[in-house]
Amino acid sequence: MAIGPRIQFAKRGQDRGLSVLGARLAKRRIEIGLLYSRSGTYTLIAEACRTGALSAIAEINADPDCDVTFIPVERDPGGNIDHYGPLCEEILSQTSARHIIGCVTSWSRKEVIPVLERSGGTLWYTVPYEGFEASDHVVYTHACPNQHLIPLLDWALSRHGRRVYLTGSNYIWGWEMNRLTREIVSGAGGEILGERYLPIGGLEIGRIVDEIEATRPDFVMNSLIGASQYQFIAALRDLGLSDERFAPENCPVLSCNLTECELPALGAAGEGLVAAGPYFRGSTSWPGGGSFGSSHEAATAAAVHALARLLAGRPGAEYESLSSLLASPTAGACNIDPKTHHSTLPVLIARVQSGQFRIIEECGLVAGDPYLTRDRSQATAPEGRTLRVVK
Repeated sequence: MAIGPRIQFAKRGQDRGLSVLGARLAKRRIEIGLLYSRSGTYTLIAEACRTGALSAIAEINADPDCDVTFIPVERDPGGNIDHYGPLCEEILSQTSARHIIGCVTSWSRKEVIPVLERSGGTLWYTVPYEGFEASDHVVYTHACPNQHLIPLLDWALSRHGRRVYLTGSNYIWGWEMNRLTREIVSGAGGEILGERYLPIGGLEIGRIVDEIEATRPDFVMNSLIGASQYQFIAALRDLGLSDERFAPENCPVLSCNLTECELPALGAAGEGLVAAGPYFRGSTSWPGGGSFGSSHEAATAAAVHALARLLAGRPGAEYESLSSLLASPTAGACNIDPKTHHSTLPVLIARVQSGQFRIIEECGLVAGDPYLTRDRSQATAPEGRTLRVVK
């Protein structure tokens, strides 16, 4: 896929092989950071993102029509939250990289934002998150709540009922997703029957399952991550096998962050899960097309390609501020709102059937609205001031 205007390096009539060689020699080498944990509780998501980044880098580097060659500079925090800030600073201070693709949890993202602000760097964040943030130093290429949680709850409340149980990992993703769910369910005249949290990686799910069995909700909104989520879903699957009231068709588990990359960890327990996202394997509505293993790969590849579009044909642009880059003539093709730095994305709802996500509802393209300031039917960003990070 070409990402910029074709650049001519050879005179007419010259051998095509010399032309290609000239194009390759003229490519600018630009370092970019990759900051993903290759071990820890959410490593499956991190590896999917990393795969998307490296695949896109390889495509860009092989494209003779693009004058950019990306050189990945990798750092691995090892799932330790205390390592994200220092490793981000190391990339920005010890290499020429100004752009970093990375972070999985919102906790880690918020750890690196102060470093980016001090050093003038940019983070390309490529996983779903809880919204209520827009930073001068972050681009968000995956979904926020008006692109995942709200459509998913609309679907569930109209089909399964209004008695809801909430779970979550004990950090900002779980807190904020459940806060929004409480507001939406209460506004629809529903009832929250229980709300429980586990530490990231915690496996003590017995009390949660007991409460679900006792309260008998219409569905469960699950905002656990990693190993906690796998353990919980397996236990709820066992409950459904012993009592059909909790079978997936009667009491589904809903998620805004489950993708194909985690289905192998769930096995048969994943059957019947319902998830919202901008891409599921085989869907055809992803902007620019392409085939990816999951939305994590798709959103990360999109981030790398967007960065290449912004830098192509503009020597030195890698050192410009994010606001300057998004004001450039090529920014319009990047699908990123220059005010909020969020993407316009497809909204899809899918159910796991026979080990694969099958799309059950398509809601069209929806612009990211991190502060939920617009009517949900609007797909374009409103005029107004630039939104900044809320810490």
